[in-house]
Amino acid sequence: MKRKHLLLNSLAFLVMLGISLDSCNSTQKEEVIYKDYDLSKPEKFNMPESLFEISGLTFVDGKADTVYAIQDEEGKLFRLAWDIPKQLHTKFGKKGDYEDVAIMNDQAYILKSNGAIYALPMSETVFEEADVVKELKGLLPKGEYEGMYADAETGELYVICKNCAEDDSKSSVTGYIFKPSQDTTGVPRTGVPRTFSINVNQIKAITGKVARGFRPSGLAKNPLTKEWYIISAVNKLMVVTDSQWKVKDAFPLNGNMFIQPEGIAFDKAGNLYISNEGDDLFSGNILKFKKIK
Repeated sequence: MKRKHLLLNSLAFLVMLGISLDSCNSTQKEEVIYKDYDLSKPEKFNMPESLFEISGLTFVDGKADTVYAIQDEEGKLFRLAWDIPKQLHTKFGKKGDYEDVAIMNDQAYILKSNGAIYALPMSETVFEEADVVKELKGLLPKGEYEGMYADAETGELYVICKNCAEDDSKSSVTGYIFKPSQDTTGVPRTGVPRTFSINVNQIKAITGKVARGFRPSGLAKNPLTKEWYIISAVNKLMVVTDSQWKVKDAFPLNGNMFIQPEGIAFDKAGNLYISNEGDDLFSGNILKFKKIK
């Protein structure tokens, strides 16, 4: 009889545990709708080992069939077909701390953390090593940079500070805008950059605090709304501003899904992509969030 009661109690406990686990899973699977995106239901593209430390991604003219990516150790521009882990790459420079990539007007631009920018024609990206590469130096003040965006409509590059001496990241973050052109040799050149800034107090008004200051790791413009989406791996945060850089919203990025969010991009349909560097347990990946119709 005692054995029967023990068995019934054990079954009851297992049933209760099952309900509890289901409840937890249900909580984990709850929809997290932000703007036009459900941040709880991404499509995940795991990166090959060569892109374990993926730090930036972009597309050509918003076409998501081919992903162009950079990682922060080797001077290589990678390209992959979506959901096919075999990668091809083009070597453009020595080993270094490369953080982002942008493409416009048949030129690829790669941002180094010290603010140097490497430019190469897209025609060079079909080879294992590029012969025509121009390093653009002295365009940006000394500092640490991780985010860059190319606006094909205006022909301008946008670069945002992660940690610059001229900024106090607890109050404001500065960005720079310049327009590359080409001379008769095809080598890009630039003029004096314009600036923009993000008021961190506007972020604090939404989130309550910004630990360690706001330190952006990537930015991209939504092609449909023209809003700016800026992510920070340090803060595990996504900030949305209007076209004039006024903060409209700020949203925490779930630590379980967003391992280390370093890159951000949109395709021409308005789908959102965020790349994550890997860690001891997970490979690097790209998360795709489909625009909700």
